[in-house]
Amino acid sequence: METRCSWALSSQAMIDYHDTRWCKPEHREQELFAMLILEGAQAGLSWATILAKEATYRTLFAGFDPSVVAAFDESDIASLLGNPGIVRNRRKIAAAVTNARAFLAVQAEFGSFDRYIWGFTGQKVIDHHLISLAMMPAKNDLSTSISKDLKKRGFSFVGPTIVYSYLQAIGIINDHLEDCPFR
Repeated sequence: METRCSWALSSQAMIDYHDTRWCKPEHREQELFAMLILEGAQAGLSWATILAKEATYRTLFAGFDPSVVAAFDESDIASLLGNPGIVRNRRKIAAAVTNARAFLAVQAEFGSFDRYIWGFTGQKVIDHHLISLAMMPAKNDLSTSISKDLKKRGFSFVGPTIVYSYLQAIGIINDHLEDCPFR
């Protein structure tokens, strides 16, 4: 019987996310943006809650097209606040719009957000070779450094803990346990 990282066993959605997306290198621009928004929305909540709302997020946020989200105005934010299919937190929704604008600025400066974010590790995956979940940090020096740089560039909801989760989500950090067949 296969053994997965135990955090992922609470639902089929969590298992699917763990098996097919978590800690897998992601380079598509819209998915890099999507995970940034979803990780920010998760702050203070469970990842299971966000996965349950992901499809609605994808619809309401135009498939996570940063150029569309960057154009959202106050009426769009008010409309989003009325939809129970997403996390209805004004600061998180406004951060998504702010982050879309900052994301576009990073793309303009670096040619792609992928080049920017993966540049922090020289395009390499960091594999922590964890043998237990207790070894997994909530943040590290890399996530703290990236958090500071993102904030300097105008991003919000990108503290070191959120950034660490983001780096796992896009595969820059591989924190699958050593005995996990999906590492």
